[in-house]
Amino acid sequence: MPSRFRNYVPSEHFPAEKDRYVLYVNYCCPWAHRTIIAHGMKGLQGIVQMVEVDSRDPTHGWYFGGKRGPAADPIYGVRWAKELYLKADPKYNGRITVPLLFDKKQGTIVNNESSEIIRMFFDSFDHFLPPERREANKGPAAFVPNHLRGEIDSLNAWVYDSVNNGVYKTGFASSQATYNQHVTRLFQAMDRLEYHLSQPGHHPYLFGAYITEADIRLYTTLIRFDVAYYIVFKCNLKMIRLDYPRLHAWLRRLYWNEGPETAGGIFKKTTLFDIKHGYTTVAAGNGLIPIGPHPPIMPL
Repeated sequence: MPSRFRNYVPSEHFPAEKDRYVLYVNYCCPWAHRTIIAHGMKGLQGIVQMVEVDSRDPTHGWYFGGKRGPAADPIYGVRWAKELYLKADPKYNGRITVPLLFDKKQGTIVNNESSEIIRMFFDSFDHFLPPERREANKGPAAFVPNHLRGEIDSLNAWVYDSVNNGVYKTGFASSQATYNQHVTRLFQAMDRLEYHLSQPGHHPYLFGAYITEADIRLYTTLIRFDVAYYIVFKCNLKMIRLDYPRLHAWLRRLYWNEGPETAGGIFKKTTLFDIKHGYTTVAAGNGLIPIGPHPPIMPL
């Protein structure tokens, strides 16, 4: 289902202001994880508040459980993420999803589409940041450099369809024929990514020397691949660690790097490998957690 709230910062109703917005996330959700990484890479702590919704009920959805995050929303005191949606639209009856970018001033939702939230984070709040961290001043080191925008948009499109969303199409397929179709498309896309990394200008990251938006969007799926999707969603034609040497090197480079190019290790710090617990509950339903693979990510 497409996201319902698709407003943008800055705009007439949603100007870019410090401490006006709050990002609701869950660290296990790959769609929310990409916004967490973008938030950290840009250094938006203290500019855009971030709150974790740490628990999920099979019937009522996300809620503040007090496990990793607060036991109630620190802004409005509510317990269920659904209450935030109803605050924005009392007639809302769609899916309750994270990430969720909320305007504390107007008490309403700005956007719940992760790809648009990360684009906002890349440059909408740059006037609050030091000049060297502003996208307009970073040249080829920008997250979406002008000379690569078309190529990044193109790669993002097929990666979203066949990889980011492809693992879910595979894992939740309702027939053998549908499963076969989606798992085949998934691994054709994985093969294409492996080939992409072998081409000039596509190393060590997807578009060369600098981390771009494309790396962030792919990372949150592939870091979950061997530990969750391979096992629980039956995406088991190949493993990244055994069958994709270039993707494996790319993934480990992002995870283990704790230098300034990853804002001091934001990929590693925001990756929780107990993600398989939630996937097992949703997909398998028997509560048994697969033990492997070990380690969840290989050393460099």
